[in-house]
Amino acid sequence: MTERLEDIAVQMVADGKGLLAADESTSTIKKRFDTINLESTEESRRDYREMLFRTEAAMKNCISGVILYEETLFQKAADGTPFVDLIKAAGSIPGIKVDTGAKPMALHPHEFITEGLDNLYERLRTYHAAGARFAKWRGVITIGDQRPSWGSIKANSQSLARYAALCQQADIVPIVEPEVMMDGDPATHDIDRCAEVTQHVLQTVFTDLFDARVNLEGMILKPNMVIDGKKARKASVEEVAERTVKVLKATVPASVPGIAFLSGGQSTEEATAHLSAMVAGYDLPWKLTYSYGRALQETALKAWGGKSENVAAGQRAFQHRAEMNTLAAKGTWKVDLEKAA
Repeated sequence: MTERLEDIAVQMVADGKGLLAADESTSTIKKRFDTINLESTEESRRDYREMLFRTEAAMKNCISGVILYEETLFQKAADGTPFVDLIKAAGSIPGIKVDTGAKPMALHPHEFITEGLDNLYERLRTYHAAGARFAKWRGVITIGDQRPSWGSIKANSQSLARYAALCQQADIVPIVEPEVMMDGDPATHDIDRCAEVTQHVLQTVFTDLFDARVNLEGMILKPNMVIDGKKARKASVEEVAERTVKVLKATVPASVPGIAFLSGGQSTEEATAHLSAMVAGYDLPWKLTYSYGRALQETALKAWGGKSENVAAGQRAFQHRAEMNTLAAKGTWKVDLEKAA
């Protein structure tokens, strides 16, 4: 039986479930481990991710898919069970981050271009054989004086479209992630500027996806929320929800089955509150959910602290965040549920 991309995409955003972004590169996970004074080794990375993947209630009830880093896709748990099998056993779908990172863009100061298109089709076939059924590629757009440039938007948009087409040819659902970054100068990065840039970026991306013949029913969009810059934060939860929905309605075709937001730069609770306000407040053609990394893991990482005796505490923290975000994806999250826990 062939697996239809459209069915996998629908499953990825079904019933308030969301995606766990556990695709930190080796350099990024080292930064996370530095905060708990833990050395990043293949074993410590395995132990940390195994703790998350074995949090049964969270994985079964809240997590529809897990984005893995290449090392993790081929890794086994301490007892020899492949991580891919652990994830599938919980009813979740294994996925893979396939870009090789955002690099400084030539002749475009403070702008970036994501690399990783070389040999991508061959890699995708290998990942599919290893069990991955969706992939992720992140394009990075920065706001600043005279930024983003059209060159940066267009180059990242075309890379996302080429990646998405290659994924679908390899029977893998592409997560298309154009991220307008939150760290801009307060003078040039208020919520109006974020809305304007995000709308321009998404319009460009969908034009390029169409030109690349990508089947929109077999993909997931992973955008930023429309939010003021990290140093300019003033907008209320309601305003972030309203502005984000307005931009999405203007740019995202109804045939896209789901939008899984990134948490980029928001605090754990902010990311949950904003998602819940959108789901509760608006009738939309697509499913809205989460594809969070730090906003699902930060409290779990601190509770675990790299110590085997703290695994249960780490799992409780992860389960709580997963449950909160799944309530948000159903539009029923309330701030007092955080306090109750």
